[in-house]
Amino acid sequence: MRPFSLLTPAASALALGAALLLAACEPRLSSPVMTAATEGATCAVPADLTPARPYTPPADEVAADVPVAFNMLAVSWSPQACRSGKDYPDERYQCAQNQFGLTLHGLWPNGADNKHPRYCAAPGPAIPVATVKKHFCMTPSPSLQQHEWAAHGTCGWDSPEAYFEQAARMWNGLNKPDLEAIPAERLTAGAIRDAFVAANPGLPRDGVFVATTDGWFREARLCYSKAYQPMACPRGLGAPDRERLKLAPTGVSGGVQTAP
Repeated sequence: MRPFSLLTPAASALALGAALLLAACEPRLSSPVMTAATEGATCAVPADLTPARPYTPPADEVAADVPVAFNMLAVSWSPQACRSGKDYPDERYQCAQNQFGLTLHGLWPNGADNKHPRYCAAPGPAIPVATVKKHFCMTPSPSLQQHEWAAHGTCGWDSPEAYFEQAARMWNGLNKPDLEAIPAERLTAGAIRDAFVAANPGLPRDGVFVATTDGWFREARLCYSKAYQPMACPRGLGAPDRERLKLAPTGVSGGVQTAP
């Protein structure tokens, strides 16, 4: 038996056509989150990538006996690193085409007060080239990788491989918001904080420390417990929500995105 219908064949055809037309005209909203596929599409590991040379830690920065109270995952805005020259950007691989957006600055063990563990052991030889290449798309600077392992990785891990594997687990589990989708007139520290929380429902809003340099967004430092669970940052959140910021753009040399 055929199913009963209140519509004639002609009326059914008209209804179907109208539904298809409405579906075609309906606006499609793009996601404000950068997916793993879009991140991977912008990154190719250079064949001639080599590790950075180890260096002697500055004596006044060594703090090997400070207990770890919590961790920070420092997620930096690569165009700002390239623009400012801070945080060990790589001119050749990272900044020449300025194609990277959010990258990993590092995973930082933090102390309970304003003193943090740093340079807890001799960093040893240069990081193996296989490790540098494996994590290039996460941290696209061999010099920064070497520094992060020496200054922070030695304070919780036995090898650079173990340190970067833990950092990569946290990085890969983090949804990266599309900060360039935020209109310039709405670009504030609060908007950036909200973007990270919206992309990561388990991340508390008071767990996002926003770091700036002279009005430019530098990085978001996300707070985690010693068991690597998201937590509130215990010593403030950096830039206040209302602070208006500038965002250095990807793919452009010298251009800026600013709030009027």
